Formats: sequence, structure tokens, C-alpha cells
Amino acid sequence: MNGNDTLYMTAQEAAATLSVSPATIYAYVSRGMIRSEAAADGRNKRYRADDVRALKERRAPLEARQPVESASQLAFDSAICLITPEGPFYRGASAADLSQKSSFEHVAALLWDALDFDPFGTAGAEELWRALARPAAAMDDRSFIDRAAALMALAGSSDPAAFNGTVPGGAAIGVRAIRVLTALATGTAPSRTPTHRTLADAWAPGHRHAADLIRRALVLIADHELNASTFAARVAVSTGTSVYDALGAALATLKGPRHGGASARAAKFVAALSPDNPGPDIKDLRAQGERLPGFGHVLYRSADPRAVALLTALEAAGADKRLTQGVVKAAHDIAGVDPNIDYAFGVLSHHLGLPPSAGITLFAIGRTAGWVAHAIEQRATNQLIRPRARYTGPAPRMASSTNAP
Repeated sequence: MNGNDTLYMTAQEAAATLSVSPATIYAYVSRGMIRSEAAADGRNKRYRADDVRALKERRAPLEARQPVESASQLAFDSAICLITPEGPFYRGASAADLSQKSSFEHVAALLWDALDFDPFGTAGAEELWRALARPAAAMDDRSFIDRAAALMALAGSSDPAAFNGTVPGGAAIGVRAIRVLTALATGTAPSRTPTHRTLADAWAPGHRHAADLIRRALVLIADHELNASTFAARVAVSTGTSVYDALGAALATLKGPRHGGASARAAKFVAALSPDNPGPDIKDLRAQGERLPGFGHVLYRSADPRAVALLTALEAAGADKRLTQGVVKAAHDIAGVDPNIDYAFGVLSHHLGLPPSAGITLFAIGRTAGWVAHAIEQRATNQLIRPRARYTGPAPRMASSTNAP
């Protein structure tokens, strides 16, 4: 497929994208909703892919619509994560299946393509933490995400191996970053204790299921292909900066309310619900033109498989069925939308008695595994990511040659 082919679709491809018949595609063309032109063979038509995607976006439920900023697709090759209707697959392994038994550390090593050695058994974060502990304490009044982004910037100048872009070097950076962020989230020194146990011991001591639920959440959130924060990490590292700086860029992007910040809104929504009768709360939000926090996802036509996996585990661990089932059914029946991972994180926070901000903290620690994987992969290409803009301003005006000096 050449570069121009990605700008166009066949009638069959357009029909499949919109889940309509080819005859409906022809009707859309006649109404001026999709532009078409003759294909190279002269016998068929081809259809503008951006028009098809824009039409799909307008027809989607409010919660599933892509932000305008991401409507224009930029794609490149990656061997890390494939998103399917069954959820993400990490280097060919189902994230939902991995969440059943695998440790977060195993999944991180899988994403980094580092299973032939044990990065968590060799890389330590104690020395790096000694350089970062004082500035971390000085920012104690700031949010976790703000402190985390600042510490990653400082780590880039504090770690002598910050620019080691090999797989072993990048994996070692990933280990140190995860342990530093976990220490920041728990107020403890970095250790070789599994991440989920460190978080559970600090956040929900004595809770019988906390460690397993947190482990599952970390595995399910570890990567999701080229979302906004991952793209930011790849752009940053493509300029030649360190992996730590790429993590700083990713963390700054994650805090946005349309990305990782959505988990706090979902947690607040869960906490404020009337679980015995959630219908009025859902109707009120929709009547105000509001998105339903934690529901709908642009990449999944129905429920986010990651949410299904975590909600199932939560229910097995004793979570309120009114939240794992009742609210989900009401949202589907009333608004036609299904839960995404943010809603599942909200139910997790509610079940463990954690503040709404816990979701984005868990998101950041888990997604660090994916960000590091993409940074390693991007650095190996030795290519600068430099997208082009589609200019929509006034036509250029050239100075008249007769007025030239």
C-alpha cells in the first residue's frame, strides 16, 4: 500500500467502517458527506478516509467520540501492543489473560522485550532515590502527577545511564522509574518488593484482596498502543532526549481530563451515585449534555474488555454488585454506552476506600511500563517524529513583481 492509499477507502472498506451497506455509502456521497473520485483502474471509485472517519465520529455516542485534535490519524509500525475487540494484546499475549495470574513485573519485561533476562532482579533504584528524595519531599504539597513529572526530569540529570537506549539499558531505566514512582506514591523507600504489594500495603493494609486487584489493574493498564501520553513519550524520545524526559512528557499529558484525569471524574461519579437507583443520576448528566464519566471508548464498540476483566475480578472479591452490574446496565439502557477502564478504576478505588486521585496514580505507575517500551522502540528507529499540518488558513498571497524594489 502506498502513501496515497491510506487517504482513501474502497466502498467495501467505507461500508465496513460505518457498519452500513455500500448503497448507503453512495447516498452519503450524493449528499456531499463523503468525497469520492475515480480509482486508478478507472472503473471504480475511491472514498476519502478522513470523511468516512469524521462521519463515523458524528454518528457515535457522545462518550465514544474522538476529540477533534485526534481525528486525523498518524500511524507507524510498532510491535508492542495490538488493540482488538477482545482488548489489547501485549506482544501477542492478551492483557486480559495476563491479568489473571501474571505479575506486573513480568508484563513490563514482556513489553520491553526483556524476558530473556530479569531487569527487576538486576536494576536497583536506591542510588537514584537518594538523589531525588529531598526534592520529592520539598514538593509534598503538590499532586502525585506534578511531583512525578518533576522527578522524572530530575532523574534524567541524576542517572548516569539515562541515555542508554539499548533494550537492557532502557529496561533498567524502566525498573528505576517504576520503583521511584511507587516510592513517591506510598511514601516509602524503593524496594524489590513487587509493585502491587507495595501499593496494597500502603493504601489498603489488611484488605484481603487489595494486592491481587491492584496487580490486575496494573497489568490491564500497562499499555494501550498510541494514546496521547504514549505518543508524547515517543515524540520526546525521538528528539534524542532521555527516557526519563520522555516519561516526564507522558506524565504531563496523562494529567489532562480527557486522558488519565478522567479516572478521578469516574471515581467521583461512583462515589456520588445512588447505587440502588442510578437512573436519575445518569439521566441528569445526559440532560445537561455531559459525558457519562467512565463510559464509552473510541476504540471499542461495546464494553472496554479491560473494564470487563477488572469489574469481574472486583465482583469476585466482594465489590458491590450494584456498581459492577446495576450501574453498567442502567448506563447501557439509558445512554447506550458501556464502561471503560476509568469506571473500573473508580469502582476499584471505592471498593478499597481510596481517594479519587488513586486511579491516576495507579494509571501512571502501570503505564510507565508501556511508555518505556515505546521509548525503547522509538529510539531504535533513530527517526524524528515530525508530523505535517493540513493547512486550512487563507491562500498564500505573493507580492506583485511590479512592486518589488
